[in-house]
Amino acid sequence: MLLSFATECANSVVDAYIPIIERRKDMPFTDKHKAWKQLRRGRYVEFNLVYDRGTTFSLKTGGWIESILVSLSLTARWEYDHVSIEMNGLGNGSNEFGLNHIVFLCMGCNRLESG
Repeated sequence: MLLSFATECANSVVDAYIPIIERRKDMPFTDKHKAWKQLRRGRYVEFNLVYDRGTTFSLKTGGWIESILVSLSLTARWEYDHVSIEMNGLGNGSNEFGLNHIVFLCMGCNRLESG
C-alpha cells in the first residue's frame, strides 16, 4: 500500500510540473534575476552553516565536512549587509521584493522599512 502511494505521488510530479513549465517558459530571466538567485543561495549557505542545528552539530562532533558541503549550491553570492528595497533593480512590486519582505518580517526585522 505504501509503495503504491509513493509510486502514485512520483508519477504525479510530471503532470503537476509540466503546466508550471508551460506557464513560465517564456518569462524573462535577466542578469538581475540571476544575481538575486545567487544572493538567495548565499543566504541558504549562511543558514545551513551557521544556524541549522543539525549541520552545526555535525561540524562540532567531527562530521564529514564534504557531506555538508556537497549539499550546497555550486554557485552563490554574498554582499555584506545586503538589503535593497529595489532588489537589484527588480522593483518593489517584484516577486523578489515580496519574498525578501516576508523573510525579514518572519525574522522580526524592520530593515526593509528603513530604506
